[in-house]
Amino acid sequence: MAIHITGDDAADQVLTDDPFALLVGMMLDQQYPMEHAFRGPAKVLDRFGTLEPARIAAADPEEFAALCSTPPAIHRFPGSMAARLQELARLVEEEYDGRTERLWTEATSGKDLLRRVMALPGFGKQKAQIFVALLAKQLDVRPEGWDAVVGDYSLEGHRSVADVVDPASLQKVRDFKKQKKAAAKAQAAG
Repeated sequence: MAIHITGDDAADQVLTDDPFALLVGMMLDQQYPMEHAFRGPAKVLDRFGTLEPARIAAADPEEFAALCSTPPAIHRFPGSMAARLQELARLVEEEYDGRTERLWTEATSGKDLLRRVMALPGFGKQKAQIFVALLAKQLDVRPEGWDAVVGDYSLEGHRSVADVVDPASLQKVRDFKKQKKAAAKAQAAG
C-alpha cells in the first residue's frame, strides 16, 4: 500500500519503499507540521545518499547534524533530531540487524509491538500508539490486540497521521487536533 502523507510524491515514495524512512518520519513528527516531518527521510536520503541504519549510525555526528540542518532542515530542531536519528539508527542496527520491519513482523501481539516502539528514542506512549495505528491502518500490520493498545487511534475518523491518506484527510486531522486543543484549553480555563 502506498503512503500519502507529505503532499510530495517523491517523499511519499521514500516512505512507501523504506520501513526505516516511515519510522524516522514518525520520530520527527513532534512540534513540527506532520507533512514536513515525514518529508525529513527524503531529505536525508537526497543529502546522505542512503537511509541504511548502519551507515547513518556510523556517520560523523557533526557532519550528519550539518547535513540535517541544511535548509530546508529536516526539523525545526535539526541538531537534536539528527542526534536522535543516529541513535534510532543505532538501535535498529543493534536490535534488528538494520531491518526495521522486524520491529513489527516479529512482534507477538499488539502489546509487544507497542512495547517495542516505546523502547525507541523519541517515542513516548502516545507517539508509539499512533505509529502502531499507522502500521495497522496503512500497512495492514495488525498483531492480535493492536486495536486495544492504541485506544481511540484505532477508530475510524481523522485523529492522527495514521488516518492521513491525502490532502483532504490531512486537513481533517489538523481540524481534529485544533478542536482537541481548544477543548483542553477551555476545560483548563473553566
